[in-house]
Amino acid sequence: MSKMSTEPVRHALNGPTMGTRWSALFHTAPGHDPETVQAALQAAVDEVDQQMSTWKPNSDLMRVNAAPVGQWVAIPDRLSNVLRLGLEIGRASCEAFDITMGDAVMAWGFGPGVADQERIRSAMLVPRLPARETLEILDGRVLKKSALSIDLNGIAKGYGVDRLSETLLSCGIEAGLVGIDGEMRAIGLRPDGEPWTVAVEAPDPERRAPHSVLALQDAAVATSGDYRHWVEVQGRRLSHTMDPCRGAPVLAPPTSVTVVARTCAEADAWATALMVLGADAGAKLARQLGLNALFLFRDDNAGFRGMSVGQFFSDELHQSASLV
Repeated sequence: MSKMSTEPVRHALNGPTMGTRWSALFHTAPGHDPETVQAALQAAVDEVDQQMSTWKPNSDLMRVNAAPVGQWVAIPDRLSNVLRLGLEIGRASCEAFDITMGDAVMAWGFGPGVADQERIRSAMLVPRLPARETLEILDGRVLKKSALSIDLNGIAKGYGVDRLSETLLSCGIEAGLVGIDGEMRAIGLRPDGEPWTVAVEAPDPERRAPHSVLALQDAAVATSGDYRHWVEVQGRRLSHTMDPCRGAPVLAPPTSVTVVARTCAEADAWATALMVLGADAGAKLARQLGLNALFLFRDDNAGFRGMSVGQFFSDELHQSASLV
């Protein structure tokens, strides 16, 4: 008579979302049917996409963008929470993170459609008030105080990862690793008691390869870089990351910034903010706020050099770090 195995069964699930794919890695007792978990995870990211996408004309976010100035618009709680977090990180980053850059994102061709010179000139000429002065959020409603377009591409994927994490926990799975396009969040520990390993990608547009590896427990990591999405203007490559002061792509940003934080939405937004601020101002603010960040730059030998802030990216040991 054969004995039934009690070894944990590994599950690696994935599905489409936000123009890329989500993933979830976890272990369960033998006999567990992952189809229910698969459906719940897909529903979670579908909800985020339906609420926060700028690529879906009927999304809740696009309803807000289409609404007249001065009109209150009812929005779902999750979208309200992300807008509030975006405004909070905007304030803390000295407005380097700005969720009202949708006009510039669209003008430069990083949203639906193509780059448009007239819209670029307009985006660069319009005086900009901080997002916290142009948006009001109250009791599940949002009001635009001036003409603006909200873009959540610097935070929505991270929030989607957080929803994957919350969904695993709601399914009774207390440990796992979830992600969307390189933005990752770890829950608990692996079955062997070790943290989950996550690669920090080398910022190389020609190939995908690890630069270093983190060991994460109950923490999230996100990277913003200039090497995946860009436009070329007069022979110069310009990143998709927008500078709110210019209404245009950031000039001479770090090659990439990776942030480890409590949630993936926070890590995602702060990685964008530090890209905008640049190495000097970004590292200074990261130290003041106790952030954990790794700045990577191209060197003269076609390689990369790094500058780290925080305990998880120490100069001596940025190859491995964990957060409990």
